[in-house]
Amino acid sequence: MTIDPRTPVVIGVAQAMQKPDDLSDALEAVAMMEQAVRDAASDAGAPGLLTKLDHIGVVQGAWKYTDPARIIADRVGAPGARTSVSANGGNTPQSYLNALAARIKSGEMETAVFVGAETIWSRRRQRRAGMPVPYTEQANVEPDERFGADVLMQTDFEQARGMEMPIQFYPLFDSAIRHARGETIDQHRDRLARLWQTFNQKAVENEFAWSRTPMTAAEIRNASPTNRMVGFPYTKAMNSNWDLDQAAAVLLCSAGAAEAAGVPRDQWVFPWAGTDAHDTYAVSNRRDLHSSPAITEAGKKLFSLAGIGPDDVDHIDLYSCFPSAVEVGAESLGFSEERQLTQTGGLTFAGGPLNNYVTHSIATMIDVLRGDAGSVGLVSANGGFLTKHAIGLYSTEPPPKGYEAADVQEQVDQVPSVPLAEDHTGEVTVEAYTVMHNADGPELGLCALRTAEGARTWGRVTDVAAATAMITEEAIGRSGNLDADGTITLG
Repeated sequence: MTIDPRTPVVIGVAQAMQKPDDLSDALEAVAMMEQAVRDAASDAGAPGLLTKLDHIGVVQGAWKYTDPARIIADRVGAPGARTSVSANGGNTPQSYLNALAARIKSGEMETAVFVGAETIWSRRRQRRAGMPVPYTEQANVEPDERFGADVLMQTDFEQARGMEMPIQFYPLFDSAIRHARGETIDQHRDRLARLWQTFNQKAVENEFAWSRTPMTAAEIRNASPTNRMVGFPYTKAMNSNWDLDQAAAVLLCSAGAAEAAGVPRDQWVFPWAGTDAHDTYAVSNRRDLHSSPAITEAGKKLFSLAGIGPDDVDHIDLYSCFPSAVEVGAESLGFSEERQLTQTGGLTFAGGPLNNYVTHSIATMIDVLRGDAGSVGLVSANGGFLTKHAIGLYSTEPPPKGYEAADVQEQVDQVPSVPLAEDHTGEVTVEAYTVMHNADGPELGLCALRTAEGARTWGRVTDVAAATAMITEEAIGRSGNLDADGTITLG
């Protein structure tokens, strides 16, 4: 089969983690990135390609480098490479691949790499030990490009009512999923635990997973001294884990460049299609709290571009910061939860290095597909509070319709939104909720509320006994009275 030389192809991937006994041996983040880039080129069998890089993209992390891609470019001998640093968002790695592949297809570039790293684990421990933290300084250096845009993910009003972090929003989404499916609280918790056990099992098999300790569904479901409840129904074992040191890189180029560099054909994995979209930036304005119009539309377009359907996908890695992200992703894309929905083990067990998880999931998927020639893999990515989304299809076979990337925001924006009633007081109905816990137990109920007119607002159940009761007694659909300070008293 003749392949268009402008066809984008992934030729090299790399993953790494560090947990040294001697903290002085820990590499800083940019050093881990550099090594990952070198290892990706070695994986391709073409280390000389690094000097020909047209673009080096870095996934924004919890570090203060202004242009880490420039440090990498200088160290690997690619001074002519354009550099970029991404906006925040777990969607970034797949969005990077979608965009870079499209630019390779257009002829704008031949060879590109994107990479990310986090060293939160070692930095925290170095500081506690009073040790110096390694860091490469940069003065007055900015990247050639900014990839994506940082968007405020929550409103001032949501924050004032206690809704400001992923550990609050995602379990609240799961209560809405429970209600939409007609499950009891116990049925819901059992299902989540079974789902997350399949993720744990995959992590145990993954040499790059941060946590490979086997856990049963019961151990995941139930609170214990080592697995406390965080935001009901999520225990710690259902939350993304970012206390780690991990790095990953993905190297891609045109088929012509891969051929010229002598990259073995069995190393090639073709992106088939990629799509991007976002749901309303403010959760307050979402049509509902149990679905994602953006993933639904992006999935439809993705399959249309590739000329296949969900049943044609052999391997799946859905973004998995929390169970609700997986549930909504599976429902939106047409995948049963009985399927294996992760290749890594997910952000709880394999590790959730802030914005860079999906670089790891793409790297893992590439290796999975190399070992199952001709099969098709799907990777989904999510940033914010189930907000920004990117999806990609991959195979060792060339794309049957040629590579295409698309943004489907215009279609998503046709979905009706919900108004926010900031000044509402009085009667409300509970739409969704979570119960936040501290080390001693239940602390606070956080509720999404609907007014009689259908607007959404937010409230807090501050009575600990009432909040505790919400753990065993379904509160969705209950009416209550909302005070001006955001306190809700349930009827």
